[in-house]
Amino acid sequence: MGFKVLVIEDEPQMAGLLKRALVEEGHATTVAKTGLDGLSLALSESFDVLLLDAMLPGMDGWTVLRRLRNTGSRIPVLMVTARDAVSDVIQGLDLGADDYLVKPFSLEVLLARVRALGRRGPAPRTVLLQVADLTMHQGTRDVARAGRRIVLTRKEYAILELLMRETPRVVTYDALLQTVWGGSGDIELNTVTVFMRLLRSKIETDGEPRLLHTLRGVGYVVRVEP
Repeated sequence: MGFKVLVIEDEPQMAGLLKRALVEEGHATTVAKTGLDGLSLALSESFDVLLLDAMLPGMDGWTVLRRLRNTGSRIPVLMVTARDAVSDVIQGLDLGADDYLVKPFSLEVLLARVRALGRRGPAPRTVLLQVADLTMHQGTRDVARAGRRIVLTRKEYAILELLMRETPRVVTYDALLQTVWGGSGDIELNTVTVFMRLLRSKIETDGEPRLLHTLRGVGYVVRVEP
């Protein structure tokens, strides 16, 4: 049984080797040469397995993995990299990689791991997020508070989804910029503040208890305060 595989690898010889081996094994294989292109493909198309290098131009593999998981994607990820330090392996797994393979490696081992991850399939994704009486249904993208439907823009929805996924942890300004705005250097802190003010006006009305909290100089968090 073949799987749909995405390879994010910038080194042409390695990318070609991986694609040939995967295609010969019967897997439909797409190659992206940069982290940004790979992330875009992973978010816009459906893949069974992702092979991800750590050292990529522009956006490195760690950032790709972090942003992918922050969107809620559960695609099985195999890190394939020359970074062999214990700290690198731990970082990859902690960020959400399902497996880690150090270069150089045996193609037979890589193919076996791809088969194992493909059979496993994506981990179940949480459909309903809830903090107190605020709910977000990711299947329908419906947001409500105490039964009151809340209409959000795409950007507002992305911000709130990230905050609700991370609750009760604080989401830093940098994490917001990286995940919601793609790390754009054109976005100023004032822009984030404006979006937060608009979001708060929608989820906290008519004297409802505050859920969206600002930690000045740090970031934001959605949680119930005692």
